[in-house]
Amino acid sequence: MNLDELYSELTLKTKTKIALLVMDGLGDIATKEQGYLTPLEAAYTPNLDRLSKDSAQGRMIPAAPGITPGSGPGHLALFGYDPLEFQVGRGVIEALGLGLELKPGDVCARANFATLDAKGIVTDRRAGRIPTETCEKLVALLTAKIKKIGDTQVIIKAGKEHRFVVVFRGKGLEGPLTDADPNREGFPIPTVKPRDAKNLKQKKTAKLIADFYKAALPVLAKEKPANGFLMRGIAHQPHIPLFEDRYQLKPACLAVYPMYKGLAQLVGMTKIEGPQTIKEQFERYAAEYDNYDFFFIHFKYTDKYGEDGNFAAKKKAIEEFDAALPILLKKKPDVLAITGDHSTPCALKGHSWHPQPVLLHSASSGSDKLERFTETGANSGSLGIFPAKFLIRLMQANAKMFDKFGA
Repeated sequence: MNLDELYSELTLKTKTKIALLVMDGLGDIATKEQGYLTPLEAAYTPNLDRLSKDSAQGRMIPAAPGITPGSGPGHLALFGYDPLEFQVGRGVIEALGLGLELKPGDVCARANFATLDAKGIVTDRRAGRIPTETCEKLVALLTAKIKKIGDTQVIIKAGKEHRFVVVFRGKGLEGPLTDADPNREGFPIPTVKPRDAKNLKQKKTAKLIADFYKAALPVLAKEKPANGFLMRGIAHQPHIPLFEDRYQLKPACLAVYPMYKGLAQLVGMTKIEGPQTIKEQFERYAAEYDNYDFFFIHFKYTDKYGEDGNFAAKKKAIEEFDAALPILLKKKPDVLAITGDHSTPCALKGHSWHPQPVLLHSASSGSDKLERFTETGANSGSLGIFPAKFLIRLMQANAKMFDKFGA
C-alpha cells in the first residue's frame, strides 16, 4: 500500500470547513540592506499576530531541497499532489484559467510579451509590465494575422498585463518542450526542443512553434515596448486525480489571475468569479461559506513585488492582506492555513528554493507560543520543516478527518 492509498483508507467524511490562504511568493530572506528583516517581519500585521498566538508554525519545502519551483509545482504541492510526479505545463494552466476549453491533443504555451533589441536580445522579459489593455490589443493584432500554421489551428488569448496564452490545435502534436525563454535578460530567445529527442510528435510541435515565431515576430516588430514574446510551459494536458475524490472535500477557488484559476480547475475546484481585491475575495468567501468544504484563496501581489525587488511594496501588500483578514476570520473555519507557494526574495527578484513559512490554526493545532507569523518564528515552530505536499494532509488531520492507523 502506498501512502496515498493509506490516507484514502483512513479518510472520514466530516462536516468540516477548511481554508487555504496563499500569499504567492510570501517567503523572503533577511539581508543587511533591509536591517536583517524580511517584508513579513517588517510589516504591521496585528491580525496575523493575534492568530499566531493560537497556531502552529513551520517552514515548507515546495518541491525538493535546493529546487526552485514555478508557480505550477508550488501550488500542486499545496493541493497535495507531488510536483515531481504530477508535472503540468504552465500553458495548460493558463489556458484553463482563461476559460479555454481544451481538446485532447491540444498543446498550450504560456507567453509573455517582451522587449527585444535590434539583435534579438531580450532586454525586458515582461515588456515593462504593459497594461492588460495593451496586451489585448497586441493579441488582437496577432490573431488577425495568424489563424493557422500549416494545418494547425492557432488560438491566442490575452491574460493579465503582459501575459497571454497560445493553444495549438491539430493532429500529431505533443509536449512537453523546452522553453522559448532564457529566464533572464541579456540573452536571445532560445529555440524550443523536444524533451524526448526520439518523440516524433514533440519534434513536429517544436517545428510548429519555430514557424509560429517566424510568423509572429514580424507582426510585432514595430510595437514598443512589446516587440517580441517568450513562451514557456509548452505541454499538453495530463490526467490528474480530482481534488474532491482524493480528499472527500468539495473545493472552491477564489483567485484573480488566470493561472491560479487554471491550477484550481485542473484538480476540479469550482472557480468563483468576480472578486478583484483580497477584501472582495474574503467577502465572497463569507457569502459562499456554506456551499463548499474547502476554499483556496490566492493573493498575487507579494510575489509580484518580490519579483520587482520592491521591498516596501511587498511589505505593503502583506499589510493589505492582514487588514482584510478579519472578514474571513469572522466565519471561524475549522482549519486555516496561511502560507506561500514558494519564496520570492526581493534581493533575488525571482522565485527561490528557500522554504516558505506556514501558519496552521485549528482547535487541535495547539500554540507554539509565537507572538508573530514570520520566517524567523516559523523556524522554531512545532511543524518543523516538511514537504509542502503534506500540508493538505495536516489540514485534514486537524479537521479530524482521519481514522486511527493500526490497532
